[in-house]
Amino acid sequence: MNSSTFVSESITQTPPIVWTIAGSDSGGGAGIQADLLTMQDLSCHGCSVITTVTAQNSVSVSLVETVSESMLLAQFSSLLVDLPPVAIKIGLLASQAQVDILADCLTQMRATQKIVPFVVLDPVMVASSGANFNSIDLDFSPLIGLIDLLTPNQHELKRLCSQYALAQYCDVDNKVAQQQQMICDAKLLSDTFKCNVLAKGGDAQWQQQYAIDVYVSKNVKGASITHSNAVFMLSSQRIATTNNHGSGCTLSSAIACFIAHEFVIHDAIVLAKAYVNKGLTLGVSLGQGPGVLARTGWPADLGMMPSINLVSSDYRAQDRFKPAPLNSFKAVHQSLGIYPVLDDLGILKNVLKAGCKTVQYRAKLATNTDADTDTDNRQRLTLEANIIEAIKLGREYHAQLFINDHWQLAIKHGAFGVHLGQEDLLIADLTAIAATGMALGLSSHSYFEALLAHQCSPSYIALGHIFATTTKQMPSAPQGLSKLKRYASLFARHYPTVAIGGINLNNLEQIAETGVGDAAVVRAVTMADDPAKAYRALHHKWLQLTRPLAKACSPQEGV
Repeated sequence: MNSSTFVSESITQTPPIVWTIAGSDSGGGAGIQADLLTMQDLSCHGCSVITTVTAQNSVSVSLVETVSESMLLAQFSSLLVDLPPVAIKIGLLASQAQVDILADCLTQMRATQKIVPFVVLDPVMVASSGANFNSIDLDFSPLIGLIDLLTPNQHELKRLCSQYALAQYCDVDNKVAQQQQMICDAKLLSDTFKCNVLAKGGDAQWQQQYAIDVYVSKNVKGASITHSNAVFMLSSQRIATTNNHGSGCTLSSAIACFIAHEFVIHDAIVLAKAYVNKGLTLGVSLGQGPGVLARTGWPADLGMMPSINLVSSDYRAQDRFKPAPLNSFKAVHQSLGIYPVLDDLGILKNVLKAGCKTVQYRAKLATNTDADTDTDNRQRLTLEANIIEAIKLGREYHAQLFINDHWQLAIKHGAFGVHLGQEDLLIADLTAIAATGMALGLSSHSYFEALLAHQCSPSYIALGHIFATTTKQMPSAPQGLSKLKRYASLFARHYPTVAIGGINLNNLEQIAETGVGDAAVVRAVTMADDPAKAYRALHHKWLQLTRPLAKACSPQEGV
């Protein structure tokens, strides 16, 4: 499926197929029923492999029957022939035989299918209340190497770690020690199962007002190298409600759905967290017992998204992504509009003369490991001289000029603003940048990265890369128009949003239709025979597209 053409609202678009392998909850709050409701709500086609049938309501479970091994295998085989999945969610497995059968089926699927599905295992062993689902501990080790994400709650995390002798537990009241134990256990479980782990904190009452999950990532394709093989804490305000039946099932099936819509796992997890948070907030009580989560559609409420914190090697949360006070950085004076990103001073001057009022100067040091110290120093002096000249030109033409990456030089020479990528965000001194009164723009390539940017309260957030680009090597795939529309709907009410990546005159109308606020261009200007003329054409068209009721006019051409 091409993410640039996928629009989940379209009734003509074929939905991705997602399987749920789990138990049936006749009360409709958890298990297969919750999974299928979630899949339908998130524009996927849900298929089911039922492991157990239960007679239950919101108050109690009166009877549980495990399906036969032949029936389990037949369901799996029948679906695989005709409806192969993009993603699979595994919930309650009733016996060791079912674990072993499923391991064999997944192994054969990997060997024979062209598409290997993403597999989420929600190891349903203990309910959030502490109630056991199985009289014996299941050994999930046959699934090692066959699953991509493991999502235990606190009881299950402790039980799995004890089962595989990964950690020794002691009862402690110290919140910090308990959090470190949780992080340590999640990492050990990730290493043991060779997969990503999301250890859920909804049942960790010692966390008090916040529910904090620990996410251990492993070799995430399409994610920034700084966010792969890393550990994060995902925090959400704890929601006081008893309408929480099936929250774990909903979370894991939502993750599978977002994966099926071609989002990287980082995105799938934060989206699923937001989906569950909203579902809990609007949950409903239908019977005499705990109520169920509401199905609220694609997450579009920034307040439901979790806060993200990077965990250091000593299992402590870092302050790098600690939410910044609002208005820490200078606001942009005017709409960014068409926002050229340039590395040539001559083109920069011509574009400014053509009337451009927001521009980014992106100059890079040459990478040469064989260069001697004198050569390296000369390159740095040239870079600084070019940045000084770029800032001077910005002032001369009263433009909002951003310096890419080189925040120290931007501070030193008084630039209007600085633009940072995700890697530079980890090392830049944001406090020093804010203290100068400069503006800050931040790049993002996913929901996850945009949320990290949001926590810094920048002047604008860049969203990309939208189309294929050759200007730099990217770890992520092109985001496409459908994803851009999603990003814009979440962030555009809070920040100026800028689309970037492969944007030109031919696709500018499609960009405008997503609702993004502004558009950054690189090759469309730098590779043009007349960069100033190319900028004017882009600017004129953007005004026509975004301000149809205003008098369309090109910027005044300079002398």
